[in-house]
Amino acid sequence: MFKGLQPILYGGREVWPLIEGGKGVSATNHASSGAWAAAGGIGTVSAVNADSYDPEGRIVPQVYKSLTRRERHEELIQYAIDGAVAQVQRAYDIAGGKGAININVLWEMGGAQRVLEGVLERTKGLVTGVTCGAGMPYKLSEIAASHGVSYLPIISSARAFRALWRRAYSKAAEWLSAVVYEDPWLAGGHNGLSNAEDPRKPQDPYPRVAELRATMREGGISDDVPIVMAGGVWRLDEWASWIDNAELGTIAFQFGTRPLLTQESPIPPGWKARLMTLEEGDILLHRFSPTGFYSSAVRNPFLRNLEGCSERQIAYTPVEVGDHAFQLDVGIGTKKNYWVTRGDLQHAREWFGAGYTEALKTPDDTLVFVTPAEMKTIRKDQADCMGCLSQCAFSSWSDNEKNSTGRLADPRSFCIQKTLQDIAHGGPVEENLMFAGHSAFRLKYETF
Repeated sequence: MFKGLQPILYGGREVWPLIEGGKGVSATNHASSGAWAAAGGIGTVSAVNADSYDPEGRIVPQVYKSLTRRERHEELIQYAIDGAVAQVQRAYDIAGGKGAININVLWEMGGAQRVLEGVLERTKGLVTGVTCGAGMPYKLSEIAASHGVSYLPIISSARAFRALWRRAYSKAAEWLSAVVYEDPWLAGGHNGLSNAEDPRKPQDPYPRVAELRATMREGGISDDVPIVMAGGVWRLDEWASWIDNAELGTIAFQFGTRPLLTQESPIPPGWKARLMTLEEGDILLHRFSPTGFYSSAVRNPFLRNLEGCSERQIAYTPVEVGDHAFQLDVGIGTKKNYWVTRGDLQHAREWFGAGYTEALKTPDDTLVFVTPAEMKTIRKDQADCMGCLSQCAFSSWSDNEKNSTGRLADPRSFCIQKTLQDIAHGGPVEENLMFAGHSAFRLKYETF
């Protein structure tokens, strides 16, 4: 173990301050988290629509049979609870009483509170803590405390933590075991980059973490409560100045991308092989996710196609006004109420000639041009929505009384449940979303 690194007390036992980053769907499971805990660290089971098993140990396909979104949403919640429980039980057995097992949930996933309650109810004594991000999980502390487990919120700024602490967490302070600072410019998957921050201008994490510690001290939180550095963590010797640093207090480290190539990692061989080919800059920080959050993933053909779709986009008005003085005559059938600029009319005709013959409306009064095959896939995926998010820009699903965001479904996004399930279970890596942190290129050049 790295010189200077000391164990911490977590869940009533000493563990190394090394945490496996929770990656859903099914990119961290019982095999990886159990092995991490068995080595004395904190393993993390992803509770985001995890796999469950039949009596013979085979993965149960998550097939949705109901006709309505609301009914499919109920199926999804049951799959999620059953899967997470199965993963926790198996991970706990692998750990053999060593380390600790956490579960990870996305607050913006469909039915997050119900899933978390259901999993914790059925895994009493097995789960030590819950990590949770992708949103502002105000109720996390209340739920964790009611089940006697720790909670570890994932945030990307001191400002976010201050809001959570003042509104909710201060009422269950004794169950706050750590605060995860996830660098929004370096971490893989969804992150907490705000509209006030420039995705093209990464900020040094040190002053942001120092500000977070100062905020925690203002709330009376002991320096013994670790800040977990996540995003860009690769080698401990690169963080030597953070260890035993009085300004930062106790620091732990979360590894997300690097463990994907371990023997215990459950991702398919094709995914592992593709990660070994990446060059610096191959990870794109983008905003195509139907969650509305920024996220980071490999810029493969799947992601490039989303970029291309957004580039083949023109603004329109329903009546002639200003520069919008030309009626669109391609991609819209017999409809005549689309007025565009002269330049955009020319672009649309060029795209039509290249095979992008279908114009789809977006919530922002624009049209995007896609192929007939792409339109068919988009419409089918939107119709098949099972409510995997609390709100989905792609399908306009929302977990409310009307089951709708009230906005037009956005064809510039995608069904995230479909693609993450596919890549995790052996689907083509170039045709699916492949989350990874921005240091993933190091997998090609560094030995372990």
